[in-house]
Amino acid sequence: MFSRWNWVACGFYLVLNICSPDASAGLVQSCGHIIPESPVLALGSNFTALCILNESCLDFGNIYANQIIWKIKNRVVPKDQYREINRTVSSVTFNDTSSLATPLTCNILADGQIEQNIYGITVTVGLAPEKPKNLSCIVHQISRFTYVMTCSWNPGRHTFLDTEFRLRYSWPEEVFPDCIPKGVNNSCTITDIQFFVNTEIWVEAANALGKAESDPLVVDPIDIVKPLSPQNVSVSSGILPTVLKLSWENWISDAVMTLKFNIRYRITGDTSWMEVPSEDTASPRTSFSVQGLRPYTEYAFSIRCMKEDGVGYWSDWSEEKTGITTEDEPSKGPPIWRIIDASHLPASWIVHLIWKALKPFEANGVILQYEVTVRDKSSLSSPLKKYNVTSTNHTLQLPKGTYEVTLIARNSVGASPPSVLLIPESNSKAPVKNLRTLPKHDKLWVGWTAPNSYVLKYVIEWCLVSSSSDCIIEWQIALGDVQGVDLKGIKPFKCYLITVYPLYADGQGSGESVKAYLKQDRPSKGPTVQTKKVGKAEAVLTWNHLTVEEQNGFIRNYTILYKTIDGNETVVTVDPSKTEYTLSSLTSDTLYTVRMMASTDNGSRTGPDFTFTTQKFGKGEIEAIVVPVCLAFLLIVLLGVLFCFNKRDLIKKHIWPIVPDPSKSNIAQWSPQVPAKHDFNTKNQMYPEGSFTDVSVVEIEADDKKSFSEQDLKPFDLLKKEKSTSEGHSSGIGGSSCMSSPRQSVSDSDEGETTQNTSSTVQYSTVVLNGYRDQTPVQVFSRSESTQPLLDSEERSEDHTGGADSAAQRQQYFRQNGGQDENNIDRPCFERAKQITRANEGDLVGFVQLQVSGQSSQPLGLGMAKNTQEAALSNILQTCTEGQTVRPETVEENPLSVDDMPKSYLPQTVRQGGYMPQ
Repeated sequence: MFSRWNWVACGFYLVLNICSPDASAGLVQSCGHIIPESPVLALGSNFTALCILNESCLDFGNIYANQIIWKIKNRVVPKDQYREINRTVSSVTFNDTSSLATPLTCNILADGQIEQNIYGITVTVGLAPEKPKNLSCIVHQISRFTYVMTCSWNPGRHTFLDTEFRLRYSWPEEVFPDCIPKGVNNSCTITDIQFFVNTEIWVEAANALGKAESDPLVVDPIDIVKPLSPQNVSVSSGILPTVLKLSWENWISDAVMTLKFNIRYRITGDTSWMEVPSEDTASPRTSFSVQGLRPYTEYAFSIRCMKEDGVGYWSDWSEEKTGITTEDEPSKGPPIWRIIDASHLPASWIVHLIWKALKPFEANGVILQYEVTVRDKSSLSSPLKKYNVTSTNHTLQLPKGTYEVTLIARNSVGASPPSVLLIPESNSKAPVKNLRTLPKHDKLWVGWTAPNSYVLKYVIEWCLVSSSSDCIIEWQIALGDVQGVDLKGIKPFKCYLITVYPLYADGQGSGESVKAYLKQDRPSKGPTVQTKKVGKAEAVLTWNHLTVEEQNGFIRNYTILYKTIDGNETVVTVDPSKTEYTLSSLTSDTLYTVRMMASTDNGSRTGPDFTFTTQKFGKGEIEAIVVPVCLAFLLIVLLGVLFCFNKRDLIKKHIWPIVPDPSKSNIAQWSPQVPAKHDFNTKNQMYPEGSFTDVSVVEIEADDKKSFSEQDLKPFDLLKKEKSTSEGHSSGIGGSSCMSSPRQSVSDSDEGETTQNTSSTVQYSTVVLNGYRDQTPVQVFSRSESTQPLLDSEERSEDHTGGADSAAQRQQYFRQNGGQDENNIDRPCFERAKQITRANEGDLVGFVQLQVSGQSSQPLGLGMAKNTQEAALSNILQTCTEGQTVRPETVEENPLSVDDMPKSYLPQTVRQGGYMPQ
């Protein structure tokens, strides 16, 4: 074990060795090295390296071989690959050099603590060169007299090492300098060559691992020449319209070699070349005439050459040159067809003749004009009609019949063969059968089955179907022995109408048509659905067909999808020919969402959503409810009208009461100038028993408010007694009677109101009292059935005599009391007046009517003398205090006749207050 100071000393020694001028390699020179030095190894071979320590390091630092550690690119090599040969040498062995990497270093570990690098080498792994193969050489003509030879070979596999290739060649007695490739390893060019001498050529490859040589190639350079292509090529037209002449120059001397040629040509714009037969150009030459060309057609030509015997290489093709052949007569007549419009006049046609321009190889020149000849085959005597046309169509108006049309095309050389078209009066011949189409790449194949009769040719018409424009017809003619053609220029996703006509020698067959698509797609949009009619449980949907531009294919079916807001969707498939469908079994008063989908062979497209609500009632349900209700209502109205008509009088009295006309009132006639007198003899009762039917009370309010004495009220006793006996059978005078309105009384609170209140109903009566102290009874009022209010002129007749006291006198009023208790008769006038006033709730003034039996010869009360009445009334008023009310009562038994009725007159206002009779 080294002490600490020993390690310090060792490190100092190593530094001195590294810094020493003699130690150019530093630590490696002073302490050890590795052998072999920077080896080049074969890939996959075995390799052993030795690390040798210098004695100087061993003596000073006690460093030995067992302390050596081998590393490959800082990766420690496993110990099992080490071998300690002696105390200064350690080896490492690798069985497969493919795992080696650079650098390989030898390191030492002193005292197990410090690792120090001793030496390192670079290891190169690669392969030895393979034998070059496929050596070949070619001599290129650079100019008329300059040639170079370029040889190429296959260098073989990659060696991962620097490998040198050399092209070596020699004559039998002379060796030439090697040709070393520059930048490549598979070819080299020799500039100094000699013809007509055999030359041996080979390739040599060498690197650090070995050397290899190719097989030798012995060749005469003249046999491997690739000459320059012919120069200055020109093309000229000959006398014939099918011949063009080519001329050129050869850039190789005939003394060096003789040449043969290859000529190719094509129509300008075409991609395929045609060649002149090789045997026609196998001899040396500088010109050639190409025959069999099309008249008035432009051609492009190119030429190449090689050694005549065929040994060597073809030159490159020369630059293309073009030429045009001369014109010739058109080779065929233009194809002709017709479109007949018979809608203008019933007996004539509008015939549109159309024909196709000849192709260049058919026209053989510039077409100057067309000659159209029309012959009427229905009439042999009709003359021919000729027309000169420069366009490719012509329109004629012809009578209906059979015509033969002849068309000739002319150019500067001559006329074409005629094209004949037969236009029969009717297409009565057999049509083609089983017309069908089939897409083929970018073409649409149209096939049919030929009819049984012999067909000269077929005319195939097609046009693009459009909803916004007319169908523009295109057509072509096929020979009679074919049963199918390819239509070119067909666009995908477009609908075409295709029609095939068979043409016979004596007529024309009717056309068969079919619609077809080259390619189909799903529709551009979906159908827009609407409701035509909506019921309770059904809805009629309607929609429009998609336009042909929107279909993009054949519509195979329509699909209706409908549902409620929260329900499942129902799907219905509809035939594509329909535009209307009825949904059934719907729920009433329900919102539905419906949409429609159109489908082709390549997909579907859905239209917008549409909502509708079913009706709450079905058809006829509302009528079934409304009609009976209306009939019942009419019946009730009719019964009501009949009832009202029968009860019209009763209804009239309740709704429209009779209002007397004041202008026709005869109330003044009810008040006699001289009242009738009555015999008040004590032997004859004034009021026979049972003569009163009702009792009314007249209240008289006196200004002095003094009570009447019992003596003053004696004249009323008889009335009170008679009232009690007849109270139960009132006839309505002052009480309740049939068809009589209740009478309102005026309360104490209504003292400020005038007696002219038109809302009150006033009934007039005559009150007859017993004589006061044997005086003549006072004549009061006799009741009247009139409801007319008092006239102002009559009511104020006494006011003129009353002077300023009239306002106070009008404060007294009358009250009706038909049911007064008999015990109240003996009460003082003032108390009775208050009681009666509180008992009555009406505001109308009641006047007592007294009816006396027919025993008296004159009305009761009217037979008294006027002075007797005034005396009796005066005594009564003097007895009662102010504010007391006198209540005369009457009893009616049997009504008097009209003649015996006591006369009544208007009440008069008493100065002391209240109304008093005269």
